[in-house]
Amino acid sequence: MAHRPAVELRRTLRAEGGVQRVASTRNVAALGIVSLCMGVSSFMVLGLLPAFVVNGLGASALWVGAIEGTAESTASLVKVLSGVLSDRLGRRKPLMLCGYVLAAAMKTLFPLARLPIEVLAIRVFDRVGKGLRDAPRDALIADLTAVGTRGWHFGLRFALFSIGAMVGPLAAMLLMAATGDNYRVVFAAAVVPAMMSVVALAVGVDEPRKSARRRLQLRRLHDLRQLPAAVWWPIGFAALLAAGRVGQAFLLLAMLRVGVDPAYVPLTLVLIYGLYSVSAYPLGATADRFDRRRMLAFGAGLLVAGDAVLAAANSVPAVVAGTVLWGLQMGAVHGALGASIAATTPQKLRGLAFGAADLAVGVAALCTSFAAGALWVGGGPVWVFGTGAILAAGAFAVAATWLCCTKPGDK
Repeated sequence: MAHRPAVELRRTLRAEGGVQRVASTRNVAALGIVSLCMGVSSFMVLGLLPAFVVNGLGASALWVGAIEGTAESTASLVKVLSGVLSDRLGRRKPLMLCGYVLAAAMKTLFPLARLPIEVLAIRVFDRVGKGLRDAPRDALIADLTAVGTRGWHFGLRFALFSIGAMVGPLAAMLLMAATGDNYRVVFAAAVVPAMMSVVALAVGVDEPRKSARRRLQLRRLHDLRQLPAAVWWPIGFAALLAAGRVGQAFLLLAMLRVGVDPAYVPLTLVLIYGLYSVSAYPLGATADRFDRRRMLAFGAGLLVAGDAVLAAANSVPAVVAGTVLWGLQMGAVHGALGASIAATTPQKLRGLAFGAADLAVGVAALCTSFAAGALWVGGGPVWVFGTGAILAAGAFAVAATWLCCTKPGDK
């Protein structure tokens, strides 16, 4: 009879583990709802912003590249700092809440913009909000989930976000039709789901207490030296892949170029994120079961093909075909990439690791967005997407080299 306490203890531990897993999934799902709401808001704006800048404000594609490049690089610089700070504080949620509040506040200013420089400034501060929230959010997901389910959970969060990224452009398109192509009314309506995301985060997400006890003395950027060597493989891959994507704004310009009405251009994002939504979850789970590096290589190969198709596209069906490949590569890469960074980094450094990845992506986006704007003016989509295909091939080479040069356990 002496063995009964041990048996009861094991049963209790299993029951507690089951409760913990349910709580973790609930929190990740709540984070997904937060992302869904902000995705609706952001993509109501982003689906129309290139057309608004070019057609509504009379600016050139150089401004489109400058706005997107500056905004995304700013977000990435803030991400690495917020990731370090979340590790330093041992808390993730307060920084996330600040980021969502700032992004929601900036949504109120888009309807008031009259000059391209104003759009740039608003977009930069909107992306500062994104920078504050993203690295702590990804680190929190890694904190909440077990090693064998991280791709699944990252895929769940991405899938919910991508639903928002589909609903947003559809809402923008319907409002454009109802208001006679009034961009500013659409931008004003985008404030509502942004505010909903703040409420969902404040009420629906519980940060585990144990995070508050894992504090580090990380004060300087050169603490990047503490990161293990293995994490630089996925970070290098992410930077090259971001360069190969050249910026979604240029996909929207490609649709405008082949004659699509500005009110229907947001359907491009609906297609991308529709494919993303249905593929991120199963491909994230597949990456958990098999080697994630193979999934990353597969995603890079899809981007090479998509960029090549877009470079040669002179019709709506051709641009749509390239867009399909674009959407599928996002679903293939994102869950596997987040899980790979988490798997190669100890928990106490995950905020820093995700921040470093975001910084690398931001630097790549800054360079390629400015270059893409100039290439579009000088040579059109052939030069822009042709260059993107070459850079995506570099990402494929990194994934293939990582696969060949490291052990399966290092995935």
